[in-house]
Amino acid sequence: MQADNAEPFPRGWDLWLGLRLFWQFVWPNPQQRQSIRAIHRHGEFDRGFYRRTYGHLPWVFRLFCVRHYAVWGEVAGLFPNAGFSPNDYLRQNPDVARAGAPPFWHWLTLGRNECRLIRVPPVQSSDIDVGAWSIRPRNRSDRARFAVCLHVFYPEIWPELREDLGRISLEFDLYVTVPDVDEMLRHDILNHFPNAQVFSLPNRGRDILPFLTLVRHGVFDRYEAVLKLHTKRSPHRPDGDQWRRRLVRGVLPIDLQDRLTAFLARKNAAVWVADGQVLNTCDWWGENFDRTNEVLGRIELDADEGDCPFPAGSIYWIKPFALGLLRSLQLGAEDFEPEIGKLDGTTAHSVERALGQLVHISGQQVVETGDLSRAACDPVKPQYVSAFYLPQFHRIAENDAWWGDGYTEWHAVDRGRPLYRDHLQPFLPVAGYDLGDPAVMGRQAAQARAAGVDAFCVYFYWFDGRRLLERPMDNLLKRPDIEFPFYLCWANESWRRNWDGQSGEMLVEQSYSPGFEDRLARDLMPYFNDPRYKRPDRRRLRFLVYRPNDLPDAASTVGRLRNAWRKLGIGEVEIGAVLVDPQKSAPDPFDFWVEMPPHGLCRKPEDVGGLLAPTGLADGFEGIVYDYSRLADRSFAPDYVGGLPPNTIRGIMPSWDNTARVGSRAHIARGGNPAAFRRWLERLCAESLPESYRQELFVNAWNEWGEKAVLEPSEQFGALSLAALAEFAEKT
Repeated sequence: MQADNAEPFPRGWDLWLGLRLFWQFVWPNPQQRQSIRAIHRHGEFDRGFYRRTYGHLPWVFRLFCVRHYAVWGEVAGLFPNAGFSPNDYLRQNPDVARAGAPPFWHWLTLGRNECRLIRVPPVQSSDIDVGAWSIRPRNRSDRARFAVCLHVFYPEIWPELREDLGRISLEFDLYVTVPDVDEMLRHDILNHFPNAQVFSLPNRGRDILPFLTLVRHGVFDRYEAVLKLHTKRSPHRPDGDQWRRRLVRGVLPIDLQDRLTAFLARKNAAVWVADGQVLNTCDWWGENFDRTNEVLGRIELDADEGDCPFPAGSIYWIKPFALGLLRSLQLGAEDFEPEIGKLDGTTAHSVERALGQLVHISGQQVVETGDLSRAACDPVKPQYVSAFYLPQFHRIAENDAWWGDGYTEWHAVDRGRPLYRDHLQPFLPVAGYDLGDPAVMGRQAAQARAAGVDAFCVYFYWFDGRRLLERPMDNLLKRPDIEFPFYLCWANESWRRNWDGQSGEMLVEQSYSPGFEDRLARDLMPYFNDPRYKRPDRRRLRFLVYRPNDLPDAASTVGRLRNAWRKLGIGEVEIGAVLVDPQKSAPDPFDFWVEMPPHGLCRKPEDVGGLLAPTGLADGFEGIVYDYSRLADRSFAPDYVGGLPPNTIRGIMPSWDNTARVGSRAHIARGGNPAAFRRWLERLCAESLPESYRQELFVNAWNEWGEKAVLEPSEQFGALSLAALAEFAEKT
């Protein structure tokens, strides 16, 4: 909402405009002079409130604030004191609005003696959730590719925007929000756009909260792009109407189809605004930095005081990923101040800047119309994408005995509690599941496939012949109709009560008795013979070892495994190992290695720019907190990359936080969210994939919920991490 936090007059105003403004200020019209006299006579104008609330105004207007209010402020909807709302007064008293009388002057001279109402009753959150017409997304089959969201606060501007919308040659779905139930306006909207949906939503946060309300209700899900418009007047600016037309025509140019095609094709373009509407926060923070920081803190991000572009004017095209990030902030009516006409320092202004920050953190850009005439380069795509998969989410007798009756991994996930302010715990799925049902695995595979994942690398728990957590995969073997591409990773570490495999009471010990290779090879045969077991190089089945350094003799073990499978008729198997610590990697009998962030990236605090001490850190905290983005940067450091084996598959993690597992001993990558994940992913594709083993990519992980390393949809972020991956990995 740049209109309401801009300078009171545009930069570069010419001499004619300057003289015009000077004349208006020095010689007000007769009605304005009456208002000034009434204000001085009745003493209801609060100069201290006005100067504090609208502190961005030039000093001369703050000095002569009564005159500024009478000439420009009242028309702009500014409050003369904390209790009087000019816009509310006109809505409550339509006869005053029809007469064109200044609301504060009318109140002072007539209205208060007539006991007129001066404020619309405050809006409750429940009012916003329902509205006069219920909020419901369109059916998928009815949807166009694009949507337009229009907030109509000034009905007199609707005819102008109606004409603008009528010139759009593309098919689109129209959603209109209005503050009041105006049947005449609704009838006119539906007369010109019969398929439009109209919602009654209050003007809280001006056009921002109505828009975010529809976003949170999923109205814009699955559109390729959404155009956000509103009846922008900016009456505090002499060029307010011209500015609105420039903003709207900038995003609805004559060659809209070509520009929109270019916008969609540019992966780095998240938001599109009219020319001249990309501003830098370092020049335009005003009173908004602290509130923006609070808004971003909802997803463990900090506002960057530096040069970060944001879309000014609140009129723009926006893509689904950026829209999803706004949704993840989960802002509601309670987060927006009552409207008092403030031109700066509100949640609405902070959301505008937060959007620019989110786009920047994602590695994307806010682009202007002129930028879309230039071609963009496509990033390198991974040739094969794998994701670690945890089969823990079902009940087994051993967990009942160790952790309590009915225990599953979800119990650990539910235990997560915040350890500092804005800590995203517990971190929960959209819906829990039981992997005892193989149909669940089929649904997961469909989601993963749509995002470009080629195979799940499923943990295989085998303790010298003893199996654990085997039921999901064994049930899958009985259901050949379920499409679930997979290969296995032998999780060859002991299970201990402390969840770290290194300390605490021994629950199940990993041993390597003589001849274990033959037994392991035989026990793997049912899976190897399943047609869904993957051969990423189209020739060899693939098998991973999680802890190669724990093998008594890695070279001999791997050699005996290869021979065992040859004897069993499998032929050559592509054997890889997880690179938990590059400095301690075993001798290299493996065909490839798998990088598994955060392992190996944070050996000492300086690797990630030092540890963090978040605000409100819990007493007794014994873990570490570091910055996710700094960890991502570390993965490109020359000394780190130089220590990787040449046959390494580069890896990435959507986030990392094992609070649910170990509580106050947690290792937390603060700021691990889909925005930062997308930026890491983009850089990895651009810089690291060419050197990655066969240009493959490995994700840690699909569903490691206890460590917050998850690709699948979450309550906080929905499917945004999958959307980020799909942008770079989806097969065309």
